[in-house]
Amino acid sequence: MSVFNRQEEDGFGRGARAVIAYPDIGSSARNAEARLDEAAGLAEAIGISVVERVGYRIRAARPATLFGAGQVEDLASRCAAHEVELIIVDGALTPVQQRNLEKESKAKVIDRTGLILEIFGERAATAEGRLQVELAHLDYQAGRLVRSWTHLERQRGGFGFLGGPGETQIEADRRLIRDRMAKLRRELEQVRRTRGLHRDRRKKAPWPVIALVGYTNAGKSTLFNHLTGATVMAEDLLFATLDPTMRQISLPGIDKAILSDTVGFVSDLPTQLVAAFRATLEEVNSADLVVHVRDISHPDSDAQRDDVERVLTEIGARGEDAAPMLEVWNKIDQLTPDARDVLRAEAARREDVVLVSALTGEGTEALANACSTRLTSAHRIRHIALPLSQGAAIAWVHAHGEVVEQRAEVETMHLAVRLSDEDFARFQSRFQGF
Repeated sequence: MSVFNRQEEDGFGRGARAVIAYPDIGSSARNAEARLDEAAGLAEAIGISVVERVGYRIRAARPATLFGAGQVEDLASRCAAHEVELIIVDGALTPVQQRNLEKESKAKVIDRTGLILEIFGERAATAEGRLQVELAHLDYQAGRLVRSWTHLERQRGGFGFLGGPGETQIEADRRLIRDRMAKLRRELEQVRRTRGLHRDRRKKAPWPVIALVGYTNAGKSTLFNHLTGATVMAEDLLFATLDPTMRQISLPGIDKAILSDTVGFVSDLPTQLVAAFRATLEEVNSADLVVHVRDISHPDSDAQRDDVERVLTEIGARGEDAAPMLEVWNKIDQLTPDARDVLRAEAARREDVVLVSALTGEGTEALANACSTRLTSAHRIRHIALPLSQGAAIAWVHAHGEVVEQRAEVETMHLAVRLSDEDFARFQSRFQGF
């Protein structure tokens, strides 16, 4: 059962008025105001009306309420003044802290994890996405039964065969959740196996795979649409894309490549979601090139980069055997000319950075060239002579390599073509004798 389904039973859900409270412990690399802006964006993505946001500096988290006594009183008075129904705490809450804050404020309380889970629950469009979100929801709720449901102290009557009273409702609920989670994991394991088969099939094909990754709202889907001509949902919303989308593109010297748009990351991404979406995120592991799209105009762009790289490391997408990565510094159209010049100078000193504006298309041609260079960097020039009658072999070479020179002599076509070791071995196996 989703967080908001229960809230709607209490008389509100989408359109609820809310106060956002950010516990600033001082250990975050993020600007407190930017963090509150992001939390408001998360809330608005699920249809919540944010009437006020406030950051509280706390030295240490209070076990009972997270915030200090005076801060809890201040939060309660703000709720009363604005007649809000909901408090969103932009951090993690224990069930006890959640219950006590609700008691003191007379408002419903959810934390950052609950809010993100709710967004994912609404946005997941595929059967796989819904399975992943439900599993994450159940994992999150399993530890919160004490505060979530009102019937927990009831007991179901038993026949006394084991000598004790009946099974308590909370025990029954936990058992039902465990059973449902086990079923979901089995279904997702089947999804993982199916995805593995699809990846194996793609590996047999010669087309390289490029995975777009990045912080939510960094502009991945806008860039994806620009490069592919697709119409993936690309709005100024956090988590506009949840389900991965793949499209064919052409690059300089590469007749066909597959571009994959993935779910956006976010700071403090719930561990339940990372685990549940592992099958989807494994697509990044099998990519030939990872393109990390960054909103370079955002004040916390560096911290966002660190969050993305942390998740990539967690899912095994970085390391010695990892695919090469390009950083795309997006949204340069939102920078001042001076700031743009500074970034251009910095990017010129690095080989792994491309400046673009996915909105205007500026820099996308340079990005296509950079992707092609990365994907063909392991390719070597091969000199191949083919009879002119071997049209299929000549076409294969043109489709799978970069032909840098060709000339026809009598009945023979001489080609200088850039091919990887793997593709050259595939060519030799397919067209033996040439």
